[in-house]
Amino acid sequence: MKTALTDRLGLDLPIIQAPMAGTSTPELAATVSNAGALGSISIASVDAVEGRRQIQALKALTTGPFNVNLFCHAPTPPDPACDRVWIDSLRPIFAAFDAAPPETLTEIYQSFLTDDAKLAVLLDEKPAVVSFHFGLPQAEKIAALKSAGCLLIASATTPQEGRLAQAAGIDMVVAQGFEAGGHRGVFDPADDPRFATLPLTRLLARELDIPVIAAGGVMDGAGIAAALALGAAGAQLGTAFVSCPESAANAAYRAALAGPRAERTRVSAAISGRPARGVENAFMQRADEALAAGYPYAYDLGKALNAAASAQGDDGYAPQWAGQAAPLGRALPAAELVEALAREIRAAIADLQQLL
Repeated sequence: MKTALTDRLGLDLPIIQAPMAGTSTPELAATVSNAGALGSISIASVDAVEGRRQIQALKALTTGPFNVNLFCHAPTPPDPACDRVWIDSLRPIFAAFDAAPPETLTEIYQSFLTDDAKLAVLLDEKPAVVSFHFGLPQAEKIAALKSAGCLLIASATTPQEGRLAQAAGIDMVVAQGFEAGGHRGVFDPADDPRFATLPLTRLLARELDIPVIAAGGVMDGAGIAAALALGAAGAQLGTAFVSCPESAANAAYRAALAGPRAERTRVSAAISGRPARGVENAFMQRADEALAAGYPYAYDLGKALNAAASAQGDDGYAPQWAGQAAPLGRALPAAELVEALAREIRAAIADLQQLL
């Protein structure tokens, strides 16, 4: 299964394990890379010191290429008045769990746009791939990473975002459809036309000169084969790997994906302040997301509410990110899942050839 993705990175399979912050681990990424696909971690939600530790832990577990992901959101200026409205709107829910919300919110995640310490880590550690979500870094950071030998990938949720990525010197784009689990990679959340994975993949593959990787609703080899048929160089799978034992997902998260709740996913900005798709829960149902504080300030409150609810045995406020095809998930060790995906790709391609 040779594609531009496998050729550029020396992979056996055109598969990327998505770097879902909160569930991806060095152990998961290493297992995927050792199986011939591209493993990924996210250091977007940690500081530079922890980011370096995770990269070095991953290096100790694999000699294969891997991806390190960062967030490139435009920093949200502090807005205490907006934060207060959001805090007060959730105060009754906190009270139901015999807890009080924090009275101020903090910017818990620093954007890569302003995080030069993480750039220094990447230039030291030189991962084979660096990927970006929510936007693109500055031209000088792109140039520095490319000079260090890193292949660069950026999420695109529209054809225009794909064009911007190509013009900026990005090597590949991830066509993230609205079906995808986790945070929407849209550059401007206020202007999201919500392209689905298949039309977005086809539009980008037809228009761009750089490889396109399909993401969103892809859970098995048949989905990967469909993406390849549309001109993609590979597929990125996130939800498919959450139930692997090597992921950091807790028991409640795994149970949600294994049961009927997996059939109901929803995009909401309530939990973090940016649109993200996850298993529908009480937070999404009860909160008025129109009042939400900016990202990532809202996430500071969301994490506090989840902690209060979890202490009472309630997982209805946890971010259980998942895509629309979550019911197709399998709780397999990561190496076995990659092997199964490879078999399914070959079978799907063979079935298609018989039809022609």
